[in-house]
Amino acid sequence: MTDSNPRRLQDLFENNQRWANRISTSDPEFFAKLAAQQSPEYLWIGCSDSRVPANQIVDLLPGEIFVHRNVANMVVHTDFNCLTVLQYAIDVLRVKHVIVVGHYGCGGVRAAYENADNGLIDNWLRNIKDVLHRSRARINALADEEARINLLCELNVSAQVANVCHTTIVQNAWQRGQNLTVHGWVYSLEDGRLKDLNCSVDGIDQIPDVYRVLP
Repeated sequence: MTDSNPRRLQDLFENNQRWANRISTSDPEFFAKLAAQQSPEYLWIGCSDSRVPANQIVDLLPGEIFVHRNVANMVVHTDFNCLTVLQYAIDVLRVKHVIVVGHYGCGGVRAAYENADNGLIDNWLRNIKDVLHRSRARINALADEEARINLLCELNVSAQVANVCHTTIVQNAWQRGQNLTVHGWVYSLEDGRLKDLNCSVDGIDQIPDVYRVLP
């Protein structure tokens, strides 16, 4: 099967050439340094939404932020893709910050809020429905539906921050004295601004006893 519009793909290659030339002109050693190593201080766990590009939002160059993305910025304890990224970022790259970043207007969160049949993805979204169920009274107290969904976006981020902290990967890092903080942010598509949800965690003493892994 051939591409029905190969010109569009060619545009991407031309964009790439212009970008590479622009970077090389501004910093002739950039790609040589980038190829030699990566030493980011941040792991970004975000949504797959194409409108939420990690590097651009925080104005960092390639190599400065390690990124994992999935639908609705989830950290699920049976998702070995996410856990592998988390372990590599913490144990090998030695990042100092893990940042879970949701965004208002998230289609995954909206789908979880609604009760429509979306097929396979509904199994993934059950995790957000758990958040919705636990916070139903607080969410329903808001009269406006968009406000309720936005609150669910925030609550989902906070829940995923907790999930990050409950992993053995993060707790083992804290046990060995590694400098590591987990944060929760939310991004607004309407103005491009990030909001800190003030749910940062930097030590095992900040999580409930039942989730702690003892040395």
